[in-house]
Amino acid sequence: MIIVPLQKEHYPSVSKIYADGLATGIASFETDILDWEDWDKKFLSQCRYAVFVDKEIVAWCALSAVSKREVYKGVAEDTIYVSKLHRGKGIGKNLLHHLISESDKVGFWTLQAGIFSENKASIRLHEDCGFRVVGVRESIAKRDGKWHDNVLMEHRNKKTN
Repeated sequence: MIIVPLQKEHYPSVSKIYADGLATGIASFETDILDWEDWDKKFLSQCRYAVFVDKEIVAWCALSAVSKREVYKGVAEDTIYVSKLHRGKGIGKNLLHHLISESDKVGFWTLQAGIFSENKASIRLHEDCGFRVVGVRESIAKRDGKWHDNVLMEHRNKKTN
């Protein structure tokens, strides 16, 4: 397993992994795959990573800003996806630990995640990597005509008090 900065040329593989995640119905409220330009605008340029196993991209992660306000410059939301053929092998945990470490190095003090309550694997992954549940937004939005709860989780940089 090799973790590398995610580049434009990785996007065809990244978008396929994203599509697999969206197909589960519990990975995101999004339903469409963005083109590279829109994806590139959605996520911060820092802390984008792809995981290669045997020369194939099998996972990716990125951060998005939670606010444009200066006081929140160190707070970001994580997005992480693992291809369906590689789930349950520890790849997501290694990648999320890497994301936490690298985001800390560039000045992020809080990472947050909003996860469908039905997505037990993602909740467990985040808990295993030191995130804690800070609340639940009940029936916050619909996906495919069904209301979903969103579990709010956060990871705080240990240096931040």
